[in-house]
Amino acid sequence: MRTVDLRSGAGWQGIVSILLFICLWHISALWAGSRLFPGPVSVLSSLLQEIEEGVLPYHLAITLARVALSFVIAMVTGTALGIVLGRFRGLDRWLHPWLIILLNVPAVVIIILTYVWLGLVETALLVAVAANKIPNVAVTLREGARALDKDFAEVAQIYRFRPAVTVREVIIPQLAPYLLAAGRNGLALIWKIVLVVELLGRSNGVGFQLQSYFQLFDVTRIIAYAAAFVLCVLLIELALFAPLERRIERWRR
Repeated sequence: MRTVDLRSGAGWQGIVSILLFICLWHISALWAGSRLFPGPVSVLSSLLQEIEEGVLPYHLAITLARVALSFVIAMVTGTALGIVLGRFRGLDRWLHPWLIILLNVPAVVIIILTYVWLGLVETALLVAVAANKIPNVAVTLREGARALDKDFAEVAQIYRFRPAVTVREVIIPQLAPYLLAAGRNGLALIWKIVLVVELLGRSNGVGFQLQSYFQLFDVTRIIAYAAAFVLCVLLIELALFAPLERRIERWRR
């Protein structure tokens, strides 16, 4: 996947496409003339008001903390499981049906059952989110573990690399593209699941706020919170995933 560089034509084209979308959104809102379809100016005004009052930063910080913790749990557990399954085919044959089942069980079912079994507590939220994401990470890293180059492993054995050096210099660089793909897809999925979990059983967070504004039919603030989320995702992409992708491409060359 190519990284968006603002100095390139692709980068400027992306910015122009966003500006065109905002213009189209503004024109459509003026044409509709309904409070249920607010324009970008109204959304921006509500967004700034929520920030000024401290409501959005408070709830957004809580949600971001939940996303980060759930992401780490899911990535570490799913990566370990995927590598083990990729290296041990017998174990993979035993657990493959369970991965398929977990991949296809609706997220809302897992969330509800977790709340019923563990209660409306923070632990239940983390378990529900991680349980929905771990199978996806495991499947991706399983394919990466299967694709490991045996020649590199033999070189490590010949030169008697320590296990830690082998993992750092041989295994992780080969798994890096799979880790990046799992991370990007995982973050996108965890965002959505955390909001649903907050909406169903928490008294704070962006999901809780969306539920409150839904009950009030306050579409402007609903879109404002969605816009704040989009900005966070773009910042994470530019600050974390894009540099990692460039580093992986340098290693592969």
